[in-house]
Amino acid sequence: MNILFYHPYNDAKPYLEGIPARLPGAKIRVWQPGNDQPADYAIVWLPPYEMLAGRKGLKAVFSLGAGVDAIVAQLRERPEMLAPGVPLVRLEDAGMASQMEEYASAAVLRYFRRLDDYQRLQQQSRWQFLEPHTYENFTIGVMGLGILGASVAQRLSSFGFSVRGWSRSKKQIDGVTTYSAEQLPEFLNQTRLIVNLLPRTPDTQGILNKALFDQLQKGAYLINIARGAHLVEADLLEALDSGQLKAATLDVFASEPLSRQHVFWQRPEITITPHISAITQPQTTMDQICARLLAFQAGEPISGIVDIIKGY
Repeated sequence: MNILFYHPYNDAKPYLEGIPARLPGAKIRVWQPGNDQPADYAIVWLPPYEMLAGRKGLKAVFSLGAGVDAIVAQLRERPEMLAPGVPLVRLEDAGMASQMEEYASAAVLRYFRRLDDYQRLQQQSRWQFLEPHTYENFTIGVMGLGILGASVAQRLSSFGFSVRGWSRSKKQIDGVTTYSAEQLPEFLNQTRLIVNLLPRTPDTQGILNKALFDQLQKGAYLINIARGAHLVEADLLEALDSGQLKAATLDVFASEPLSRQHVFWQRPEITITPHISAITQPQTTMDQICARLLAFQAGEPISGIVDIIKGY
């Protein structure tokens, strides 16, 4: 079994050592420009077009992330990048769900307990009591109910919050009131805080916009841990200026790394983190990819195969 590996900036060493240890007899090599030697499988993140295009004998491509919007966009523009019938397989969880739960919970509780407001008061050397939020006036909406979104919604529900979930099709999740695509207005009505975990698709690009913000409770909060392309940045700034939104926590951006000149850095209502809400964990990732690769090779069904039309 010959495996190609490519990641534009992560160290390949853990994979070059860990995959053969899990798949005895497998040979793995890092792809270099001009390398057109045969390969049965590819394990990639942001692969160049020339790595996959025209490659004969390739059986499947495994992504090193749960989000596959970048490679899906490449395939929509140049479908010949992958030979017909070669599946693209994304990660499902691989240790990311617990990280997303932690990040979302920390951000939500910071706003719920008004720690962001108290931090600003501290900077002004002001000792002042603030009226606390209550569970009754702090409904949380989670957009996107895949494995990660459903896990985050259930974790937030476990704190005692009223949690809503919105996705393309209605889901059944314990402790969460769910809505389908056509029920977006009902989902947004009286929601105080939005956590975005949607996949990036043509339908969801720019969905975090003025029209959506205006349907939330006045003084609502936004937490975006999905993709920067979901957010219309000018609409966020307008919503913060008007008070329709009180604050936002952003882990993802349309262009990364975020430019040092970007206006977001100057806005105290915006908390910025450098795309760290869930980091790919090599050991867990290799366990999942190798198990699926073996099952696929044995002709058994596997999960995580991407629908290029839907984008996830």
